[in-house]
Amino acid sequence: MTVYAVTGALLVALGLYGLIAARGLLRRVVAFNVVGSGVFLMFGALGWYEGHTDPVPQALIITGIVVALSASALAVGLVVAHARVSGGQVLEDDAP
Repeated sequence: MTVYAVTGALLVALGLYGLIAARGLLRRVVAFNVVGSGVFLMFGALGWYEGHTDPVPQALIITGIVVALSASALAVGLVVAHARVSGGQVLEDDAP
């Protein structure tokens, strides 16, 4: 199950790069979801040992998916509200 853990770590790294490099708010929301998916995948891979699965990580992953979906919906709603008020999807720089 090392392949799944490595894939999860790569997803986390890719999502963190997206959070840093992306300027658009929706792209940052998607990158944050990629990080969450990588964490879920790593956590599920670490719950597997010697041909058996531990039900606790599985329950936590299912709960995490529900919470991530709710947080994503809230984030997209905030992006839409920001776009309506400011007319754009990118945060403005604070520097003068």
